[in-house]
Amino acid sequence: MRINSKKIIKILNELAPTHLAESWDNVGFQVGNINKAIGKIMVCLEVTDAIIEEAIDKNVDLIISHHPLIFKPLKQLSDEDPIQKRVRKLIQNDINLYCAHTNLDIAQGGLNDYLASLLDLERVELLSKTGSSALFKIAVFVPESHVSEVHEALMTNGAGYIGNYSEAGFRTLGLGTFKPLEGSDPYIGTLGELEKVEETKLETVVTQSNLHNVINAMLKVHPYEEVAYDIYKLDNQVNPYGLGRTGYLKSRLTLGAFIDLVKAKLDLDSIKYVGDLDRKISKVGICTGAGASLMNAVIGAGCEVFVTGDVKYHEAQNAEDNRLAMIDAGHFETENIYSSELKRLLDIKLEEKDYDVQVIVAENAINPLKLG
Repeated sequence: MRINSKKIIKILNELAPTHLAESWDNVGFQVGNINKAIGKIMVCLEVTDAIIEEAIDKNVDLIISHHPLIFKPLKQLSDEDPIQKRVRKLIQNDINLYCAHTNLDIAQGGLNDYLASLLDLERVELLSKTGSSALFKIAVFVPESHVSEVHEALMTNGAGYIGNYSEAGFRTLGLGTFKPLEGSDPYIGTLGELEKVEETKLETVVTQSNLHNVINAMLKVHPYEEVAYDIYKLDNQVNPYGLGRTGYLKSRLTLGAFIDLVKAKLDLDSIKYVGDLDRKISKVGICTGAGASLMNAVIGAGCEVFVTGDVKYHEAQNAEDNRLAMIDAGHFETENIYSSELKRLLDIKLEEKDYDVQVIVAENAINPLKLG
């Protein structure tokens, strides 16, 4: 089945909801015709001239990049500016662009979780909380004949999760009343007569991100022409999310041995670091890309080593002053590794939905920083 960008965006929002993104970020659909049919997607870290040329050569319909091409509002489209020139070239070649940046850093299964898994970390936890999900209660009144069907629709579409428990809910038996008026087509009852029906009130909880899907799924299977249901916004905040992760090595290693592990996992010949190579370490902090601003959180979490990229001199000095080992594994190197993982996740989702779309990983993603 051929589909448009809207269907792809829905999948991407399942993997990395845009509401997770930092307030300063610019994520989502950036360039193109959202209704364009999509047959081929290319995943990349950065939209460069080489990436666009590769997309043209390979007849790509949609580019999904991690770094946004457009960060600030464009006041004009001119070839004098490299960003504006790339936007123009995408439009001229009818190539759509979608960007998933800090929302993909933060999301479960996103960049930071992927790096944690690559480094074989255990007991992985959030490093720096940036938000949490709003929680709602949904209550719906159902005739006895359809309780199981409505319950299943609620629970299989994202409702009923509390901590490590699923399908959490409550049922109350009662007597529903209604009088069908002129123009109605009641499932139960007679026009103009008060009807009394034994009903069950189903109650459960759902996060804001799943609320729309849950309501739609419930309405599709509910037998009534007009469904009676209530939505309550709760003060509870669940599913905290944020940047970076902490975790533990399976066994204590020297910093030197851990550096060798990082180099092997990220396919690096050399790496910058701070600390004593003979020091034994166990607890690790990570943040893909440029995460040195999270150093205080790393120290506060009791980590012994911090893996990130783009470490500046004074940040490295601060780490040494606080006896925190630090590994600068590179901005490009800690993020470009995720392109193949994103392709894998998209392939799974596309196959599940029977969408006829090919996903490829860009071959021309090149670190602009070179070693002399």
